[in-house]
Amino acid sequence: MAGNFTAKDVQSLRQKTGVGMMECKSALQEANGDFDEAIAILRKKGAAKAAKKADRIAADGIVAVKIKDNVGVMVEINTETDFVAKNERFKKFSDCILETILNNNPKNLEELNQLKAYNSDLTVEKALQEEILTIGENIKIRRFVKLGGKLMSYVHGGGSIAVLVKFNDDADLNDEKFIEYAKNIAMQIAAANPQYLEPREIPQNVLNEETEILKQQVINSGKPENIADKIVAGKIKKFYQEVCLKEQEYVKENKLTVDEYTKKVSKELNKPIEILKFIRMEKGEGIEKRSDNFADEVSSMLG
Repeated sequence: MAGNFTAKDVQSLRQKTGVGMMECKSALQEANGDFDEAIAILRKKGAAKAAKKADRIAADGIVAVKIKDNVGVMVEINTETDFVAKNERFKKFSDCILETILNNNPKNLEELNQLKAYNSDLTVEKALQEEILTIGENIKIRRFVKLGGKLMSYVHGGGSIAVLVKFNDDADLNDEKFIEYAKNIAMQIAAANPQYLEPREIPQNVLNEETEILKQQVINSGKPENIADKIVAGKIKKFYQEVCLKEQEYVKENKLTVDEYTKKVSKELNKPIEILKFIRMEKGEGIEKRSDNFADEVSSMLG
């Protein structure tokens, strides 16, 4: 191989950095064979490469969650493909971001990006650029939330959906029966996707809009307007059962609502149980997916 390095040097650089063979070869050429300088060159190029990839849609990825000392953190990190989302390196990076948030108190993504990444000398922003350089896809830390208290978490589908649920202070997280109940509630939220905890949380404008839509549907179906309000009242109750966690049918025992299931377990444990809050995240929510086929894109690059 031409230059002051060999094919073995290129392979060693690739193993150390995780960067593609051609990029490693180019860096060694630029560094005139100096291994450490080649690493520095690859790092410097990381920012530029990250910028080039920034306009590529990252709608896959994972939602990850971690609880430590009664504090829970949930983060969504997006990638371009599910292949990368399943990569062990990417999972370690996600865990690093969770730990960084848990050990600090960033108010937003801007503050998070400037923090030192957990167990690293790099900021989160620089660590992200290195991941983009190494993995070769656009990666974005999209959002995160923190929640304190007596918590239960659940992650579905390897990170496609994650849930955090907060219970009242009487909750005993060492009681196996309560743990089973709390996990069931978290799974209910993941599966049924409630928007609110209970009807009183629904904003008035949302309720007014839903009422107006339902009333118009009843009138359009040919029902007399003078009985429309009575029919709409029944439909609003059905609406509550769809969007409010406590009003939903409990998925494992549909003769009970979630609220009735909670009261049943509370009686069995002889302790008051109350669901105070929940947060549900689904990867790629609201992101417009690209319509082109990624495999076709790769084929066109190779061709």
